[in-house]
Amino acid sequence: MNIVLIGYGRMGHEVEDAALARGHKIMLIVDKDNTSDLCSENLEGVDAAIEFSTPDTAYQNISICLGFKIPVVSGTTGWLDNYSKAVELCKINDTSFIHSTNFSLGVNLLFRLNAELARQMAHYKNYNVKIEEKHHTRKLDTPSGTAITLAKGIEEQHPDYRGWCAEEERSTDLVPIRSVREGNIPGTHIVTWDSEIDSITLMHEAKNRKGLALGAVHAAEFIYKRKGVFTMDDILGL
Repeated sequence: MNIVLIGYGRMGHEVEDAALARGHKIMLIVDKDNTSDLCSENLEGVDAAIEFSTPDTAYQNISICLGFKIPVVSGTTGWLDNYSKAVELCKINDTSFIHSTNFSLGVNLLFRLNAELARQMAHYKNYNVKIEEKHHTRKLDTPSGTAITLAKGIEEQHPDYRGWCAEEERSTDLVPIRSVREGNIPGTHIVTWDSEIDSITLMHEAKNRKGLALGAVHAAEFIYKRKGVFTMDDILGL
């Protein structure tokens, strides 16, 4: 594949390494200092865009690529108020699009385990749930998109919860999320169901960003010859 990378921070560098290792070519790198390079002449011959930019710029970057019929893999979080618009652009331009709050295989397995545990816990009213997420100090959005996805998975499977809230705004019918920003933590997510007699915990701890990057490249390989809007369940065959 010929790939354009949008966003060239630590994740962008990891995606570049993963793509090159799998025999792909990086045709263009777009970062905050050269956003004008994301134009029709530079996108000629590009098979897919992989976007890890910022919450403020993600939708614009995605919409430009979809407008030129370039399949887009997006891993940026914090912009999802515009997700439905991106889906519509994908359909209008007859191309492909996937967004995930986390492309890691392990995290996507956590999503499924989390949903199943919430479904089971709906029968046991003496447990209360909470989520903690830990990331490096440069992460721009709080809470993490992965934590929000976990909370939504609980909400969909457990009738006592109708959404999520920050830990300090704790409410009995909302899943509380505690966010920690320190050091260079790639990403840790902990879901705990707690009662007076015991606790049940699910945890995923990323050791580095390689799993995220490889997952994003796999997603690009999957969608670039297909049409439509996809999810990680499609990529993983779940």
